[in-house]
Amino acid sequence: MRLDHEFTVPAPIGEVWQAVVDPERVAPCMPGATLTKVEGDKFSGTVKVKLGPISLVYKGNGEFLEKDDKAHKVTIKASGKDSRGAGTAAATVTLTLTEAEGGTHGSVATDLSITGKPAQFGRGLISEVGGKILDTFAGCLSGKLAPSAAPAPAPVAAAPAPSPTETAEPIAKPEPSVKPAPTTAEINTEPKAAAEPKAAAERPPLRSVPAAPETEAIDLLDYAGQSVLKRVAPVLLAIAAVVGLVAIVRALRK
Repeated sequence: MRLDHEFTVPAPIGEVWQAVVDPERVAPCMPGATLTKVEGDKFSGTVKVKLGPISLVYKGNGEFLEKDDKAHKVTIKASGKDSRGAGTAAATVTLTLTEAEGGTHGSVATDLSITGKPAQFGRGLISEVGGKILDTFAGCLSGKLAPSAAPAPAPVAAAPAPSPTETAEPIAKPEPSVKPAPTTAEINTEPKAAAEPKAAAERPPLRSVPAAPETEAIDLLDYAGQSVLKRVAPVLLAIAAVVGLVAIVRALRK
């Protein structure tokens, strides 16, 4: 299914761009998400999801397919599977940033494929829930990019007056006219340092992300509460009307 959302962050477009292309900065702002590994443009992580009393943990991988610094456009492909085999999720997300008055505007286009219990929401409800999750993400990102107040400068204490002995200039020691020749050990170590292979520096870094505090699962019913109520309310009113009508009929028969 195709989903389209928008958000605004009150920060310069350059700062927002640097944040959204850095998994370690952007992952903590996604509800329920935990980043576990980063290798170049590829990353791994988990997403905890709750559907009322039901808890799901999706483990998956993602990859940056495109990073256009000039157009501020990034495309990410990610997929995951519930640890107990209760469902799968796969998405290709394209994010485009544009300058806006007072900040940065983001447009998100998502091609989503999902199976299992979360799929029972349907496209309309998933779109609404996705929009609320994105609002939470934008609020978190805004907080991270907000300029921090500069600390007040500490008062400078007056320097004590120098004593007569301190004002005297030290006598400079004469330097030897001939510098000692380098030792054999120093000569032998220089070629070794220069001969270090450069290939290691060119390989993409593989690192495990430091352990973060336990991430709270995202409760989809909390995000979908009002939307679910809107859909259920007409049914509840109809049931109440039928029950009331039955009660009136019984009362008249008596």
